[in-house]
Amino acid sequence: MQLENIFIPSITEFYNMDPRKRKIYSYVIPTDDGSAPNPYWGICTLAICKPAIRRTARPGDWVIGTGSKRSPLGDISKKLVYAMQVEQVVTMKTYDLISRVIDSRKIPCFETEQNSLDLFQILGDCIYDFSGSRSNPRQRKGVHIRDNKNKDLRGENVLTSSNFYYFGDRPIDIPSISLPTNPSKNLQDIIKNNEGHRKIEDEETIELFENWLASLNLSPGLYGNPQMLLKVYRNLMSRGLIKKRNSIRMI
Repeated sequence: MQLENIFIPSITEFYNMDPRKRKIYSYVIPTDDGSAPNPYWGICTLAICKPAIRRTARPGDWVIGTGSKRSPLGDISKKLVYAMQVEQVVTMKTYDLISRVIDSRKIPCFETEQNSLDLFQILGDCIYDFSGSRSNPRQRKGVHIRDNKNKDLRGENVLTSSNFYYFGDRPIDIPSISLPTNPSKNLQDIIKNNEGHRKIEDEETIELFENWLASLNLSPGLYGNPQMLLKVYRNLMSRGLIKKRNSIRMI
């Protein structure tokens, strides 16, 4: 059974989706390394970083990451790096249980019989093992280090979605589009220009975003690689998790 097909009421926490109450959580993604969000294996997950969003977002809500002014690509502050519409909210402990017992693909893997690794394998975001302790889980080897642990655990939940669009190093412009019936509402209002996140509850702005996204005629899925892949590679190599002889297969 694969992660995107899992429906286990006994261990999965679900919330009722009410389209009339959906929100947009928007933030600048300063470190697009492929782990937060993790858009691989047909499902996008936000399991680390952004603790406030992970604690409060519910099914039906959108989480969007816009580009940084200081990204490796230059100033992409008016571009969309990714968007995911939350479908399930599970605790971090539940996510770990699903990953250990049912589908391990979101657990980072650095050991293969060959000298090549899939990008998907090394960027897994299920990096906390709750099998020994619920209050102090063991941190698996991965993109994050010990200094990230407290912030990650404050998020409590993992957001999952099969309705996602990940552009990574090929971000798309967020155009300046206003509502004909209300010119004061502009699509670029969804952009958060500094730290933290912006919570958008205005129905007209949310519909403007959804209609624009639909107008792109894109199927959910991957449209790019992480912007900071080279930095991640060097970081993992310096920590001895991957070797110079390892080649990384990208999408």
